[in-house]
Amino acid sequence: MRMAFSVHGRVQGVGFRYYVLAQAWDLEIRGWVRNEYDGTVIGEASGEPLPLEEFRRSLERGPTMSYVTRLDWTPLAEGQSLPLPFEER
Repeated sequence: MRMAFSVHGRVQGVGFRYYVLAQAWDLEIRGWVRNEYDGTVIGEASGEPLPLEEFRRSLERGPTMSYVTRLDWTPLAEGQSLPLPFEER
């Protein structure tokens, strides 16, 4: 499975990208994450369904100092392989 995500709320300046990296590495998820100018954190992730579901739940929680107001989680067509380990862009 391959998913795109966009995380809204207080998600920049709170270590969110590093939290995402750690979660992805622990779950062996492929992909990438980056900050956007509008204050969101976006990325793509691919992996097996159960680890991806756990990854999605971790994005909804976020690290301690974050406050997630919305998570957009959109299926993507399989395409080029995503980076492993998960990377920050």
